[in-house]
Amino acid sequence: MLENIWHPSYSAAEYLGITEIKLSHLRENGFFKPGIHWKSSPLGQKKPWNPEVLYNSILCRKIIDEFYSEEKYDQYAA
Repeated sequence: MLENIWHPSYSAAEYLGITEIKLSHLRENGFFKPGIHWKSSPLGQKKPWNPEVLYNSILCRKIIDEFYSEEKYDQYAA
C-alpha cells in the first residue's frame, strides 16, 4: 500500500527536526521547489484563501542533508 508523502508543515518540521519557521524560510528562499518539495492544498478551503502548504518530507530531507553537508565542507575548506 502506498504511503501519503505529503505532510502539513507541523508534521514535516517535526520529522525533519527543524522549526516550521525554518521550513518556511527554506521554501521561500528557493531551497525547496514547488511541485517537488512542496505544494498548496486547497482542499476544503474557500476563496479568498491562504492555502495550507504540504511538504514531501523525504525529498526535503535530502535537500537539508545536502545543504548542511556543504555548509560543513565550507567551514573546513576555509
